[in-house]
Amino acid sequence: MIRLAVVGTNWITRQFVDAAHESGKIKLTAVYSRTLEQAQAFSHEYPVKHLFVSLEQMAQSDDIDAVYIASPNALHAEQAQLFMRHKKHVICEKPLASNLAEVEQLVACARANQVILFEAFKTASLPNFITLRQALPEVGKLRKALFNYCQYSSRYQRYLDGENPNTFNPAWSNGSIMDIGYYSLASAVALWGEPLSVKAQATLLASGVDAHGAVLMNYGDFDVTILHSKVSDSLLPSEIQGEAGSLVIEQLSHCQRVTLTARGGKTRELSQPQHINTMLYEAEHFAALVASHDVNHAGLASSLITAKLLTEIRRQTGVVFPADARNAAAV
Repeated sequence: MIRLAVVGTNWITRQFVDAAHESGKIKLTAVYSRTLEQAQAFSHEYPVKHLFVSLEQMAQSDDIDAVYIASPNALHAEQAQLFMRHKKHVICEKPLASNLAEVEQLVACARANQVILFEAFKTASLPNFITLRQALPEVGKLRKALFNYCQYSSRYQRYLDGENPNTFNPAWSNGSIMDIGYYSLASAVALWGEPLSVKAQATLLASGVDAHGAVLMNYGDFDVTILHSKVSDSLLPSEIQGEAGSLVIEQLSHCQRVTLTARGGKTRELSQPQHINTMLYEAEHFAALVASHDVNHAGLASSLITAKLLTEIRRQTGVVFPADARNAAAV
């Protein structure tokens, strides 16, 4: 049983802890929060022995095997390195860090300390995503893909009202491509790896982050278009087009439904049953990596490619984070 600690006490942490317990391979042991009151409130729902308000003390604990990090994006790199240097396995919410330089540092740290580093990108572990990958040959020669994820943020009104929520604050390495757009970008990388080229455009808010944008990735014979937005909703599914047919994916991040339509033929349902808590599969994947001690697992390469693309997209669109300057100074 993997003894798990969590950093962050928000809704996504609760969802992951539920998934971890459902796997039967991970047990919550410790909770970190900036205040003892918040840690205690979380532990009422998930009774644990250890509550921390110091990350350093948590990292030094002998009662923890792994840590789930769900703090703001800008804190991921520093916190993950702290735990890995203390020989703790890390599963960190997406995106893994603010930029490529930080992700490279994290991968090097994981290898140096012989621990698992895992980016919590749930989509790639879902049964329907695996089915989607297996069905790709049935559409024939690939030509086009449209990965669409646009969702009006529940925090956007707060931004419009003059507040500065993390979601739209560059200090926390956030914005549309780092949040909503990440799912589409990382899904393309999971399916096809690194593109030959990438072109991006975005509309920036006064805060300096992107409100929405589009990305075109060229893979030679086919291209992938990504539409992402934090300030509008879309009802359109995602689609992969080939010369022999097309695959349609509803709610790409969850892979809620996958259908295949042959050219000139009927539509066939490919969807597999999925657990209501779709984080279960990434929890199981992480547990399997820990059990096999697969420090150099394939997911690290995907994380590096995704970080490289995110960094380049932000360069092209003019989104700059304080973390970028810190890494430049360090070099």
